[in-house]
Amino acid sequence: MRIPVAEASTVRRRVTVVRRRMPASDLPAAVPLEGQTIRLEPLDDSHIPGLTEAASDERIWGYSVRGDTATYLDTARKAMADGEAVSFVVIEKATCRVLGMSRLFEIDATHKRLELGYTWYIPEVWGTRVNPEAKLLLLTHAFEDWGARRVQFKIHHANLRSQAAVKKLGAVQEGVLRAHMIQPDGSRRDSVVLSIIRDEWPAVKARLEERLG
Repeated sequence: MRIPVAEASTVRRRVTVVRRRMPASDLPAAVPLEGQTIRLEPLDDSHIPGLTEAASDERIWGYSVRGDTATYLDTARKAMADGEAVSFVVIEKATCRVLGMSRLFEIDATHKRLELGYTWYIPEVWGTRVNPEAKLLLLTHAFEDWGARRVQFKIHHANLRSQAAVKKLGAVQEGVLRAHMIQPDGSRRDSVVLSIIRDEWPAVKARLEERLG
């Protein structure tokens, strides 16, 4: 039976997409992760002032699709509340200072895969032990606590510093997603895709532990 145009339009307007909230048991646990010099705390409202101050240095955001900081943090909190991601705030243990953030997202509990990204730090700690220590904590949480089979990274094609840092972990570059995203200034972003799989994790972990001493 053919539906009249006006009626068909009404039918289309009534269609809504309902996203299923992932059960908490399917997500990596939102628990504090303790390292030697840093602690990763699950994002909550108490972190917002410290994150806002830490994120104020524009050097952090050269390759980001952040937009403004308030919107960026609201999006991260909403993803946590909706059961779509687990965001961690990187805290310096000696001073309780906020150093940055990282996130586990694109979580597929059926196939035991996720993505690690939205990582940023204040410039003062670039090139220090902070990133490898945070990666050790997050990857251990993903592979050993949650049982991941694959952890993926996607990085701006021009962000050679971050690509080098992830490759230094032992991640394997798989390819490039061309014209993958649009930057806030309208420019094109290709995304370099890298991953670590469960079979590679013991060697990656040993390498990180050796780097950290």
